[in-house]
Amino acid sequence: MSRIQLALNVDDLSTAVEFYSKLFDTAPAKTKPGYANFAIANPPLKLVLLENPGKGGTLNHLGVEVESVDAVDTEQTRLADAGFASVDERGGTCCYAKQDKFWVEGTPNGERWEIYTVLADSETFFGQTPEDSTCCSTEGKAQLAVET
Repeated sequence: MSRIQLALNVDDLSTAVEFYSKLFDTAPAKTKPGYANFAIANPPLKLVLLENPGKGGTLNHLGVEVESVDAVDTEQTRLADAGFASVDERGGTCCYAKQDKFWVEGTPNGERWEIYTVLADSETFFGQTPEDSTCCSTEGKAQLAVET
């Protein structure tokens, strides 16, 4: 199963979790300090909330969650054949999960798109250090990629 991911910056995580729990009639699949995600069945959506005070209501990044590493590879090859550049991030940790993914480069308006699969949960937002990752950004963490 593939599903679109929408990662939003929110000013207050608990208020946002309460709102989106009611809006989509589902509880978060994962909550951590400054972070929550929802695996919404209808419509199929991975909603990620990143507590980022002062930037609430803005887009952090977009993504497509796919079911396997093979699917990540297939999509990267397909997009490369279509002329898109990408930045590989394999075996990294981001958003409390170990992931294989790549970031699509050269989007028309600078928005960030990732194509990824989750390999395992993690107790940390980043891997060893924020500098090891192009992971999505939150206030107080290193900003390593173009911010939208």
